[in-house]
Amino acid sequence: MIRQFVAFSCLLLITGCAPQPPGEFIPYYQVETSKPYDEVLAELEVAIAENNFRITGHSRIGKVIRDRGTKDFPDYDTIQFCNLTHAKTLLLMSPHSVRHMPCNVVMYTFRDKTIVSTHLLPTGTENPELNQFSTEMNTLLKQIVDFAVEQ
Repeated sequence: MIRQFVAFSCLLLITGCAPQPPGEFIPYYQVETSKPYDEVLAELEVAIAENNFRITGHSRIGKVIRDRGTKDFPDYDTIQFCNLTHAKTLLLMSPHSVRHMPCNVVMYTFRDKTIVSTHLLPTGTENPELNQFSTEMNTLLKQIVDFAVEQ
């Protein structure tokens, strides 16, 4: 019985450490702040616009759940945004990159903190030009999030 447990544990360890195929892992960038939720949301919208992106969707999930009768439900928002010039560049490099569009930021409160998170573009693909573009976009996405949470 102990041998089976050890063998099973080793198998889990080995498979858990197996390298991911290039481009399959999607990292996230997340920060938290004690700044009021509505202030962070307003700053996020400003940062998106100032970086030449257009908001294409805003889901106010928490508000909708409260409006449907669940009082005191916390805020949850998702904001989708895009820049057509960046989108065109990305899609010309890799049509498969459409799965990373539009850019997305989520916000919610947890333990009296406002959490802001965005998914980043993968930088470990087999296309060096795409990796460079993704690195530049990731820097921009992080700047947008950081601007929103600055005190």
